[in-house]
Amino acid sequence: MTALTLLDYASVLIFALTGALVASRAQLDLVGFAFMACLTAVGGGTVRDLLLDRHPIFWVGQPDYILIAVAAAVLVFFTAHLVESRYNWLVWLDSFALSVAVAAGTGAAFSLGQSGVIVVLMGVTTGCLGGLMRDVVCNEVPLVLKQGELYVSCAFTGALTAVLAIKLEAATILALGLCALVCWALRAGSLVFGWQLPVYKSRPPRN
Repeated sequence: MTALTLLDYASVLIFALTGALVASRAQLDLVGFAFMACLTAVGGGTVRDLLLDRHPIFWVGQPDYILIAVAAAVLVFFTAHLVESRYNWLVWLDSFALSVAVAAGTGAAFSLGQSGVIVVLMGVTTGCLGGLMRDVVCNEVPLVLKQGELYVSCAFTGALTAVLAIKLEAATILALGLCALVCWALRAGSLVFGWQLPVYKSRPPRN
């Protein structure tokens, strides 16, 4: 099993848990849990593979990704009531899923010989789109667009770190590890210390 495959597995598992947690907040049935877990788990990677023209799409070639997501959904369905704050669990699990998925997307694009720009974009796509689909479908405020918090910028910076490390001839596994670490550190800093980018503030129209 390659490092990229391990990253995909980890991303699918953690994102599936977040999808199931959102389903619990929406009070869905077990089928709804499974659907949300699978959508969140493979959504970003599916778009990545379609854009990169990878065949088969990763979960079509290895359906056990879907089985892992469904298992995560069943686990959360029967245990979510034991968690005091499902939102806190959601936010922190999502931060781990984001960092792992960005590394997975970055590595996948790099393995296909894509340019640095495409590698960064595929890292951002893989990390952000699954969670965005999850929140939109369940009518939650998307974490990716939550006012003031770092999210897409974390994914971008992590992917860019990997590209720069590879340009400096670092080993691929080291570059992807740095990618995940930088992405998660920025996201965690935003959650704990309130790090954020400037927010647009409207001004009265001029006469």
